[in-house]
Amino acid sequence: MKTYAFIDSQNLNLGTSKDIRKKGKLIYRGWRLDFKKFRKYLADKFRVDETFLCIGYIKQNEKLYDQLKSYGYTLVFKPTVKDSQGKSKGNVDAELVLHAAAIEFPQYDKAVIVSGDGDFYCLYEFLEKNKKLFKIIIPNRKSESSLLRQFQNYKVFLIRDKGKVERKS
Repeated sequence: MKTYAFIDSQNLNLGTSKDIRKKGKLIYRGWRLDFKKFRKYLADKFRVDETFLCIGYIKQNEKLYDQLKSYGYTLVFKPTVKDSQGKSKGNVDAELVLHAAAIEFPQYDKAVIVSGDGDFYCLYEFLEKNKKLFKIIIPNRKSESSLLRQFQNYKVFLIRDKGKVERKS
């Protein structure tokens, strides 16, 4: 059985690293993900064979991209644009859906989607209908979309395995 993982890099990165406050009170303390450990975690815990990391392309990050490839990720790039503050943005939702539901679909038996984003609701429904949805790894329970409620049987919260995937330095 072949299992592929499709990762929304922005959702994973911000979902683990960003502090979350409600009414001024800290309800989630961010932490740093070790992408090398995370790749091993996917292979060990979910028997993932191929890992597609959907990420915005920024020329200055070539060294990072080479490093991610060396860990075993297949990178799926999205061109970035600058927002009104001059920050690079590259929403990878379409790339993730296209790879999971079309380009790679015939090659795998089960899919692991890494994102807590409700924008993938239609993908989860499609994969479930086709008996290919295996797991939805949600970076953090505090920022999970309410649209994921009907997928309870598939959900895994990464915080539970923080000790296995956290960057220590």
